Amino acid sequence: MTDSAEYTPPKIWTWNKDNGGRFANINRPIAGPTHEKELPVGRHPLQLYSLATPNGQKVAILLEELLALGHEGAEYDAWLIRIGEGDQFGSGFVKVNPNSKIPALLDRSGPTPVRVFESGAILLYLAEKFGAFLPTDTAARAECLSWLFWQMGSAPYLGGGLGHFYAYAPVKIQYAIDRFAMETKRLLDVIDRRLAESEYLAGDEYTIADIASFPWYGGLAKGWNYGAAEFLQVQEYKNVLRWADAILARPAVRRGRMVNRVSGDPSEQLHERHDASDFDTKTQDKIIAAG
Repeated sequence: MTDSAEYTPPKIWTWNKDNGGRFANINRPIAGPTHEKELPVGRHPLQLYSLATPNGQKVAILLEELLALGHEGAEYDAWLIRIGEGDQFGSGFVKVNPNSKIPALLDRSGPTPVRVFESGAILLYLAEKFGAFLPTDTAARAECLSWLFWQMGSAPYLGGGLGHFYAYAPVKIQYAIDRFAMETKRLLDVIDRRLAESEYLAGDEYTIADIASFPWYGGLAKGWNYGAAEFLQVQEYKNVLRWADAILARPAVRRGRMVNRVSGDPSEQLHERHDASDFDTKTQDKIIAAG
């Protein structure tokens, strides 16, 4: 790893789209749509617009868990948003999420559609709507929400921090990588210590706090995120590994991780999900085999 040339910030920052590295084609310092494009709408009450990034996996996992519990109202259509191609800046998507980030949810079960954006907000909305994966006891609920918001607050250190500078930045900057590697390992230690005293983050019960944290910290522990497992020595965090394996053993989690996935093993990619049978008939390997 090497440092870039010494940089002195100008008095006034100006945007240079040529310095955006891998994401130069979609990064910009303003909000709003770049083009007119309405979102598709399926037949189910819930419409999910997403991509299977760590944040995107959360909602699909929760919806699959709700369906596994028998909540028929949790049936959903999952539409693929290709963020590398700028789908999130289409006018329809911006109406659902003015921040142009996945995931975004549209609940059409009532007389007036309800939009929900930010993954933590979506998890909380669905957990309250269906009365599941969120404790009702005051203390347990507080513990669950504390860990949920802990994850939401820590994600920028993992994604925009470590992930960006370690895996995606056009130059390797040692100071940035060291800074975010240190913070990521501190956060891994936080969750590892909690899981040393508790089966799940909120206690003995599997909740939306675990669903939110698993794609990030479980993904690090399993070596999925940024190719950084050896770099971070994730094998040291035994409790995180135990917790990640327990969650991954859940069939609903395995299904949820497949939804809107476009990379990796084709048999684990379900680009769109409109029915439970899609997992058996419409994974990418089956589509390719059908020609």
